[in-house]
Amino acid sequence: MDTLEAIRTRRSVRKFSDKPVEDEKLQTVLEAVQAAPSWSNMQCWRMVVVKSAETRAKISELSYVESFFSNYGYKSNPAQKGIAGAPVVIVVCAFPDQSGELNGQQYYLTDAGIATENLMLAAHAVGLATVFVGVFDEEKLGDLLSVPPGVRIVGLFPLGYPLTEPKGGPPRKPLEEIVHYEKWRE
Repeated sequence: MDTLEAIRTRRSVRKFSDKPVEDEKLQTVLEAVQAAPSWSNMQCWRMVVVKSAETRAKISELSYVESFFSNYGYKSNPAQKGIAGAPVVIVVCAFPDQSGELNGQQYYLTDAGIATENLMLAAHAVGLATVFVGVFDEEKLGDLLSVPPGVRIVGLFPLGYPLTEPKGGPPRKPLEEIVHYEKWRE
């Protein structure tokens, strides 16, 4: 699959089959993260790969933060069951002090975002699926996974084969609505 096809056809998947992820495919996904560009090539990201069903279940429990989801009318995190049901969960972390900061903007989030886009596209390219899960109890999750102090957990990525093949995708805004040339226009 070429890069543009992977970008156009990748979808977020929250339901996974119980088919295990082959080590070679997992390695390909991890190498795609490794290859991502970053601020001054600092490569501030780190990953915790979780295969244990027991640990995945605990991560799933920690991915529901009631105060966040109740504000949006949810009784649970829509991706929560996917975390426990995926054969692998990749927890992406970052060292904020190993990336740049300029005008109050901390670039470790940008670095991790670029790396995780590589993760999602590589997963899709090798026939796997994932979804970004960004709501979780960071302190308890850090304790569960022995994440050292000063390292931030940026996102959770359940990884596996989709239970059903995704059809189509969410509608996208037209380019005319999101692109401005030379300067912002009304």
